[in-house]
Amino acid sequence: MLDWYRRRKRDLPWRRTKNPYAVWVSEIMLQQTRVETVIPYYERFLKRYPDPAALAAAPESELLEAWAGLGYYRRARQLQAAAKQIVAEHGGEFPRAYDEIRALPGVGDYTAAAVSSIAFELPHGVLDGNVVRVATRLLDDARDVSKAATKKFLQQTVDDWIAEVSEGDRGDFNQAFMELGATLCTAKSPKCLVCPLQSDCLAFRRGTQPERPVKPAKQKLRKVRLTVALVERGSTVLMRQRPPEESLMPGFWELPQADDQHSALAPLRLGETLGTFTHGITVRSFRGTVVRATLEGEKPSEWRWISRARRAKLPLTTITRKALQAAQLS
Repeated sequence: MLDWYRRRKRDLPWRRTKNPYAVWVSEIMLQQTRVETVIPYYERFLKRYPDPAALAAAPESELLEAWAGLGYYRRARQLQAAAKQIVAEHGGEFPRAYDEIRALPGVGDYTAAAVSSIAFELPHGVLDGNVVRVATRLLDDARDVSKAATKKFLQQTVDDWIAEVSEGDRGDFNQAFMELGATLCTAKSPKCLVCPLQSDCLAFRRGTQPERPVKPAKQKLRKVRLTVALVERGSTVLMRQRPPEESLMPGFWELPQADDQHSALAPLRLGETLGTFTHGITVRSFRGTVVRATLEGEKPSEWRWISRARRAKLPLTTITRKALQAAQLS
């Protein structure tokens, strides 16, 4: 595995460093986000926030703007909360102990194992989706991987594997399994004939690779129709900041909008259609229509008239960004 990885690994920017802060940032960004999308964000982010102190001191609105487009914005807030903890409890130096890394906000078992092994060569096995797929195929494990007992068994398995690896190779060993799952042992059409673990793979011998790992049935995709209103006054548009108690994208700014189940566009009079857009969030698929609208009566107190110059500096929801582009007002 180590020989294969060192010869065939992709050249990714976070693989050129052992800096634990940089490795940690990459691991948080890579959660539920494609590598190709992360690379430019990662490079810009480290230039803007080169260490925990810089990240801890950043205004939240600036941080969210830097994160805009990566999605799952709770990650950005937890990243900053962790940076503040590093400054307060570790003098700005990234902690070296696994338990201290695991105690940072937003850091789970996988992230702690990845950072501690890559940056500090600690013997903790990673268990992300790619490694789960590789492990269940190697073992031909037919149990549901969403179950706690299965996860515990697989974590113990990868920990046992890395315990046999010499210090100096542990970070590469973990990354080798992640790389194998990302490039060869893929969910669809795995490239078994060129896999370095082919001779050890029970699923390959039994022809059960397409059936591993076993997962629960997917939730049905719900289609949602969305109306977004563009209310202009001179060079400003009507927007509001989502309150902090919102579960989705709190603190971000948005245009007035309503879906097919909730009406939130009063006191607006809707007019001509300006454009359409699509957007997907987990199990929801949005079809948005942007309409010109006028304000009737008093403006609700939480809404503000936002100029184009100010809008460019605010963190906007992805739906609002797409709506403004559809209306050719971005």
